[in-house]
Amino acid sequence: MLTPVSSSLHLTASRRGLIKLLCYLAPFPSRTHTCGGLSALDAGSRVILTGWLLPERKGKLVSFFPLKDSFGTVQLIVNNSEQTREDLAALSKVPTESSVLVEGQVLLRPPSARRPGPTGEIDVEVEKFIVLNAAASDLPFTPSNVHNLPSEDLRLRYRFLDLRRTMLSDNLQKRSQVAHLIRNTLHDSGFVEIETPVLLRSSPEGAREFLVPTRTKDASDFPAFYALQQSPQQPKQLLIASGTVDKYFQIAKCFRDEDGRKDRQPEFTQIDMEMAYVSWGPMDSISTSSSGSQCSGTWRIGGSEVRDVVETIIKKIWKKIENVDLPSCFPVMTYNEAMTRASTIKYEPPFGSDKPDTRFGLEISEITPFVTPTQKALLDEKDEVLEAIIIRKSQEPGFWHIARKCEIDLLVESISITGKNAANWLQESNTVGIPTSAEVIESQCPDINSKLSISAGDTVWLARRSRVPNGGSTLLGRQRLRLLDAASAARQVTLPEAPHFLWVTEFPLFTRSDDDKDFLAKGRYSSSHHPFTAPMWQDIESLYEGKVESVRGQHYDLVLNGVEIGGGSVRVHDASLQEHIFTNVLQLSEQERAPFDQLLHALRCGAPPHGGIALGFDRLMSILCKTRSIRDVIAFPKTAGGADLLFKSPALVPPDVLEPYGLQPRNPEKASSSSS
Repeated sequence: MLTPVSSSLHLTASRRGLIKLLCYLAPFPSRTHTCGGLSALDAGSRVILTGWLLPERKGKLVSFFPLKDSFGTVQLIVNNSEQTREDLAALSKVPTESSVLVEGQVLLRPPSARRPGPTGEIDVEVEKFIVLNAAASDLPFTPSNVHNLPSEDLRLRYRFLDLRRTMLSDNLQKRSQVAHLIRNTLHDSGFVEIETPVLLRSSPEGAREFLVPTRTKDASDFPAFYALQQSPQQPKQLLIASGTVDKYFQIAKCFRDEDGRKDRQPEFTQIDMEMAYVSWGPMDSISTSSSGSQCSGTWRIGGSEVRDVVETIIKKIWKKIENVDLPSCFPVMTYNEAMTRASTIKYEPPFGSDKPDTRFGLEISEITPFVTPTQKALLDEKDEVLEAIIIRKSQEPGFWHIARKCEIDLLVESISITGKNAANWLQESNTVGIPTSAEVIESQCPDINSKLSISAGDTVWLARRSRVPNGGSTLLGRQRLRLLDAASAARQVTLPEAPHFLWVTEFPLFTRSDDDKDFLAKGRYSSSHHPFTAPMWQDIESLYEGKVESVRGQHYDLVLNGVEIGGGSVRVHDASLQEHIFTNVLQLSEQERAPFDQLLHALRCGAPPHGGIALGFDRLMSILCKTRSIRDVIAFPKTAGGADLLFKSPALVPPDVLEPYGLQPRNPEKASSSSS
């Protein structure tokens, strides 16, 4: 039996000397059902429910109160007749978002009032209730009022309240469901889940690290530091080298001191895998998965077993969560094809990005063959080519409408094709210089107009790029995505709902075009992926000959709708080759090489060929939950700047706490006053 609400209020108030009840501290019965677990099958049953009381909707005869828990929402009804007990009428005075316990009877709604959903056919008529914990009347915001939410910063500050929103709770439950599915799939495939250290040694693997001070000091009294793992890269390779497992995985927490973005956090989660004895893929123009299905593109590198496992996981996730059957295997595109399409395979023009969004057209066309000899000489002098995006008014009206207003990079030229300039628009372009008068007369514009289906009214964007692609995107590649964002925001285009998965392979093994890694490289080459990625066997000779920029790596990225959701590679298992990369290519000093000594030793002890991958779990979940920010799929995320507004971290530490670690602030007096 429930204690009548009036006596429970009086009892608690008298003991605590308060005017009104804040918490119910006496014993109370267990709930019999969850709010989201009720259905029409429970009609006539007496139930006890717990949850948060949402705003009342008052009718002439009855009042309606949604009651929400983490399983769903059910509608409570209270009769407003004169015979209604005073204690039930008091439910209207309970603050919104209060935690309550309700006893009542499940009633079927009239047919005209029934709605879709598990609880859409029923109500619960309240007979008794207890206020377990009354919410304050001045909440920072009301999470149930989704149409009047405050700024994200305020919601992050009160994340415990924001998490009551159905969208966020659904996202986290879906995240748990997907993690469970991944674990089961990998266990069934013979993988062993092993935890690896989070506290490691600082090493130049590519990203900025978070350092953790210790009270350990060397002979010169200099403090020693751990580094939080950027990824379990060395530990998982050492596990495979040891032979203790053939297939490893873990759902790993990783840390990188990077600038925040909507799809990046200083701490993030990845599905980490590593496999022994990964083999080379087929060398013909059609690659075949282990199931025997043919796929477009060529998988010319090792790691075919990794590819098969990942595709199996992804297909199971999309079938279970989205009820979508994906292709038997995903298409493959090399880095060079994605950036330039300089190949003989059957593809349209390139996308200008190493993570192509293949859901829409507007591919990039190289038009260097159509320029005049004078213009071509200028391009050849700088080892560049000329590219164009053609936005056709008749074929892409949504893109064409937005293109006239879209922000354009300063190095991108926009040309509107008219009847007057249709014959010589390319020769009069400012992007490659003005040709001679004779060349203008011999204009090839009619040829290019016919070849690329250009007509009056169309818009052409022009830009130059280096003949050999580098970095993650070209000028027009970025402009293409900028146009997509603008057109999507204006609702001028509708992208297909079907997911577009794509493997991108054969990246340059080394680069000087990654600004994120330049702070460590200091003008030297850095690894495009990480220093343990194996070169393609065809390029090993070039690597030893010093032709570094021509060397391709056995690196593979999984791309979904233009977003990289995973990356991996076949690893170097030859110690001498690994040492050559450290010493002669990356030019690491002895001090920089020291953190890798144990790995080199393990490779000399008969380590098998091996490879692996890490799937970005947060990014994957943001796509499955159809949200643009990974903060919506993380329980307690950081801001774009890396701050935790709920726990107020990072925070200053008093000088006396730093002292045992051998650290001191530059201005002790200022630090002391700031931390107090």
